[in-house]
Amino acid sequence: MKNVSQVRYNTVHNKKGNKMEKVTHESYAPHQLVTLKQITGEDVEFQLYKVTELETVLHDAKERINRLTARLESQEKQIGLILNKMTADEWYSSNTSKEEVLSDLCDILGFEPKQSIRITATVEVEVDYDCPLNEVEDFDAGDFLQDVLTIDTYHSDAMVYSYNVESADWATH
Repeated sequence: MKNVSQVRYNTVHNKKGNKMEKVTHESYAPHQLVTLKQITGEDVEFQLYKVTELETVLHDAKERINRLTARLESQEKQIGLILNKMTADEWYSSNTSKEEVLSDLCDILGFEPKQSIRITATVEVEVDYDCPLNEVEDFDAGDFLQDVLTIDTYHSDAMVYSYNVESADWATH
């Protein structure tokens, strides 16, 4: 079975550009150049594209439209749920607390309220380092650790802003 689609474009055989011409796999020309008119305000430009470039642009646009459509549908559903709660029996009831309303809103919106906190800690580390013999006499453990030690977090909601090596001692073993 051949994949056949109908395309309207100018070719040597289709001078009018208004007739539908059948394109088969054999006649498809992905590297053919196409001229498009682009109108921006009152400016008109003609840009040259390869068919493959246009296919990529159209595919990306379709994907973006699909994502935006899904997002819009999700937000419309959330708005509907919120509006359904805005009744005398629900959020406007004198028996409903502010905390219940906020909790419902967070559930509907998929939001987890958070409070930012700053943690200050003292961390003790032991490091073994094979120091070259010609550097042992002038070795500064504090400078060394400041240069090579890093502190990081593997939690997506935590960030290490700074750290400092206040003191460091060393001894041979």
